[in-house]
Amino acid sequence: MSDTKPRILRSVRLLNAAEKRIETDFIAPPPPTTPLDTAAILKLAHEFQPVAILVTHHSPLKGADVAALPESVKLIATVSVGLDHLDVPALLARGIAVSNTPDVLTDCNADLAMMLIIAACRRAAEYYTLMKKGWGHTLGMDEMLGHRVTGKTLGIIGMGRIGQAVARRARGFEMNVLYHNRRRLDPAHEQGANYYESLEDMLPKCNILSLHLPAAPSGGPIITARTLALLPRGSVLVNAARGALVDETALIDALRSGHLFSAGLDVYQNEPNPDPRILALPNVFMTPHAGSATVETRTAMCMLALDNVTALVAGKPLPTPVTV
Repeated sequence: MSDTKPRILRSVRLLNAAEKRIETDFIAPPPPTTPLDTAAILKLAHEFQPVAILVTHHSPLKGADVAALPESVKLIATVSVGLDHLDVPALLARGIAVSNTPDVLTDCNADLAMMLIIAACRRAAEYYTLMKKGWGHTLGMDEMLGHRVTGKTLGIIGMGRIGQAVARRARGFEMNVLYHNRRRLDPAHEQGANYYESLEDMLPKCNILSLHLPAAPSGGPIITARTLALLPRGSVLVNAARGALVDETALIDALRSGHLFSAGLDVYQNEPNPDPRILALPNVFMTPHAGSATVETRTAMCMLALDNVTALVAGKPLPTPVTV
């Protein structure tokens, strides 16, 4: 193995195609059998002196962690779009570049959001539970009825790449799409969606509300008892973005009272141990933060992170740099 190859670390085992590329193009320790936490990755970094570290949310680098990185590290390549686990300004201030993996996971995240919308509207969690118990009786005409998705009004908060991809899928269900965003899109990108500068004005018109935005820097939720109360009674909430966007106590109250018909959730305030009160609700369809969890997308994410390392070492612009 030639020492001219870049030295890298990864905090998790990557997909097979990426691991094979590491064997060929890089110098790296064996892949970890379980995800490394921050302390473990920092210890290994000082021992191995890598030029780049590939991380995920398992090993956040903030505050003192950034200061503790060895001088050899010139790039933190997160295998994710989200940056909640990184102190980007602190990293950049140290002269350490940061990259992420946008675009390649847009379609799979949008697919999962549509799955949550359909499953929440059509009571998939309750149907599945009934079938696992053996079913055992014919359903009456008015028993366990869901809500039709086709033709409903979908409100989207956050009309970036994923929000726009969800809107495109929603049009296949003849849905009326509304959106609230920091700024209005160019009309060519709206494709018929209606912009609302005021979230409060949009919410009363939504049968289904889907979240596709990063967590607020302040950490405060955008979905609270006040905003939930503005939704029509019997509406549906979907969150495939960030758990911090939702006040879960307010969500639980709305689901218990029937103000919300149901919810479809992929993210939670406390991961990987969601609030037991949410887990106990029959009218919530849940997935384990799995928006990008397909072979195709996770492979592309790993490869893009390695592409950023290759570009850095070659003195070329990073394909997907993160700036402030």
